[in-house]
Amino acid sequence: MNLNQQIECWLTSCKHDLKKKDRPFITLAYAQGLDGSITTRQGNSLGLSGKHSIQLTHQLRSLHDGILVGIETILADDPQLTVREWQGNNPQPIVLDSQLRLPPTAKICKHPDKTCWILSLSEDKENIHDIAKILAFESENQKLVPLDKAMKKINEMGINSLMVEGGATVITAFLNAKIVDAVVITITPWLIGGYKAVSNLDETSLSQLPSLNSLRYGTLEEDLIIYGRLKYGEVLAC
Repeated sequence: MNLNQQIECWLTSCKHDLKKKDRPFITLAYAQGLDGSITTRQGNSLGLSGKHSIQLTHQLRSLHDGILVGIETILADDPQLTVREWQGNNPQPIVLDSQLRLPPTAKICKHPDKTCWILSLSEDKENIHDIAKILAFESENQKLVPLDKAMKKINEMGINSLMVEGGATVITAFLNAKIVDAVVITITPWLIGGYKAVSNLDETSLSQLPSLNSLRYGTLEEDLIIYGRLKYGEVLAC
């Protein structure tokens, strides 16, 4: 069994083990350099993954009902968020965009078979309803979409599994919310010295920080793939 098959079997088993929590099973998947950087600076696009790692990313997309990125990723990378390098269905594209900054020219607005969902704090923007479905939430923090409410809502709308690709602000927010169930990290052989994937986690005690349970790993060309169930302290997320 090759690494792609191993990861698919493992992820399928994890999703079957999920206890109902009124939210999707959430997989965090992203690529970083050896030093934990995902790009040289915030807002800059830097392709890190090799060909086979990109195929793995598209395979992971095909194994989830939805895929979520933050608006900064849209503005920097303009991703399609479709399955092109693997056989499988496209997941539902979802953008975390509290201030409705999604440009109508973004590739995600021209998705081949799905209308993009936007998780936001507002639904008042001219013409945005023509290109996306807005899910607006009330929040005490006027800058951040409440992830608990947002995840419950998309679960009610049929998203039972969600892949979160980034960027750094989104990755950190999901980890702080303690709702990530599984992690697949591609570590590339680059020392970038730039913008890190994870920052400012709320916990200050090492024993309470998120960590991988039963860490697994393998290689795809020059990239190291690390994956596992996530736990917070001694408690598994699922």
